[in-house]
Amino acid sequence: MQDLTRLSPRLDFSRREFVVTSLAAGFAMATQPVSAQTIQTDSTGLEAGEVKIPVADGEIPAYRARPADGKNSPVILVVQEIFGVHEHIKDICRRLAKLGYFAVAPEMYARQGDVSRLTDFQEIFKIVAKVPDAQVMSDLDATVAWAKTTGKADVAKLGITGFCWGGRIVWLYAAHNHGLKAGVAWYGRLVGQADDLHPKHPVDVAAQIEAPILGLYGGADQGIPIASVDQMRQAIKAAGKTAEIVVYPDTPHAFHADYRPSYRKEAAEDGWKRMLAWFQKNGVA
Repeated sequence: MQDLTRLSPRLDFSRREFVVTSLAAGFAMATQPVSAQTIQTDSTGLEAGEVKIPVADGEIPAYRARPADGKNSPVILVVQEIFGVHEHIKDICRRLAKLGYFAVAPEMYARQGDVSRLTDFQEIFKIVAKVPDAQVMSDLDATVAWAKTTGKADVAKLGITGFCWGGRIVWLYAAHNHGLKAGVAWYGRLVGQADDLHPKHPVDVAAQIEAPILGLYGGADQGIPIASVDQMRQAIKAAGKTAEIVVYPDTPHAFHADYRPSYRKEAAEDGWKRMLAWFQKNGVA
């Protein structure tokens, strides 16, 4: 794994406090009312629920779902949307667990704030902007280490998937953890302005990416222009890396979010199938 200071030279765990100590119940307030087409996956046959992940400066809450009778299950890190680890992200973990995976979604904003109770997007953005990339990389590493200690997870078969805010993290983590087997990024931002907490974006780390990455994007995403997708494709090609980016025409951001109006069933289902095939092809199975 790479030196965390490459992503944020000012990270200081010793002075941080934890704001989020348990996960939100239900869906984030900013996403309500929830759509009638929302997918709900039960926990029958699973061991599912909140766990605590030891990290560099304490512990963070996470949601974990795995087959109840599973041993040495392949591991998939599930990285939250901007809304945190709420019911939709938990459901994704259960869907993956039903397929035999040890799926775990750590709360990435535990030190900065609880966005699940906020309805004002500007207030959500203020909290999310304070989350250092290096902190996220460290917490994901800690989550992998924790999974290994359970005796139920095979971290040699490690994958990652993330949505929206988490889609960007997938690309960064693939450049950070060279033990990663594969990643799938759902409509994660690819380019942006650098700052102290976010010194690099996916396009900047293309040459450091070692795991095969599948990117799933919407052609009508107002926040991620096709020009930035093309820029990422060029960076990957120039670096000689293994990655594939699929763009669904006339499809908005958050097309996999079945609980929101942005959901596009055909694209979401196709992307899910592609994700599973990508993991299977690249050793996360």
